[in-house]
Amino acid sequence: MTAAPQDPDRGRRPAVIEFRQVGLTYPGPPPVAAFKPCDLRVEAGEFVTVVGPSGSGKSTFLNIAGLLDAPTEGTYLLDGYDTGALKDADRTALRGRRIGFVFQSFHLLPHRSALENVTLSMVYNGIPRAERGVRARDALTRVGLAHRVDAQPTRLSGGERQRVAIARALAASPSLLLCDEPTGNLDTANAATVLRLLDELHDDGMTVLMITHDPGVAARGGRTVTIRDGFLSEAEAATAESQVPAP
Repeated sequence: MTAAPQDPDRGRRPAVIEFRQVGLTYPGPPPVAAFKPCDLRVEAGEFVTVVGPSGSGKSTFLNIAGLLDAPTEGTYLLDGYDTGALKDADRTALRGRRIGFVFQSFHLLPHRSALENVTLSMVYNGIPRAERGVRARDALTRVGLAHRVDAQPTRLSGGERQRVAIARALAASPSLLLCDEPTGNLDTANAATVLRLLDELHDDGMTVLMITHDPGVAARGGRTVTIRDGFLSEAEAATAESQVPAP
């Protein structure tokens, strides 16, 4: 299957991702093997956490899963679509319809309201203008910020800014949510609020992949993988996870 999906409702179904000996090497000289070839399958509706030291390849892994970087070897299937066989425009469309991103540093436009930040994220997703405002308000309500739609990020707490970022990721009804250290810049209380929200999204059936350096946060996932020196290992993660007390 190589054509980009066209069914607008398909994006609401939980995603299935599969790596078949997927790896990424940056050209040199000398070449740098940032992510070594690996196999991984994430089933629809799974909550998988990804751990490992800084510089181990976690962000590279997430960029590949999010169709931001193309692997230099292997096959990446997203919902059965061979992403490497797609044209650039089709990969971009697939990413826009299926994948939502949440980053540690929020990446909100500082002089735009929460509502505008969420609405603007849908400009290139093929969502009609008339629907964007409605979707944005619904997403902000979903994350508990209906009363803060007109506030600019500079007037929001760290936890509120991260919830705006999650609303932005949810507005296009993705089937896969990719989170890169979503609690890394938050205090304990705000981190707990964000994690509860991610738990709720998972309980609703969304497929979630989350990078974290915190063992307690990693234990929230139903399954944990470790990346070390570019190598992905589930066996090592399973051992480490068994030693982490449940939160």
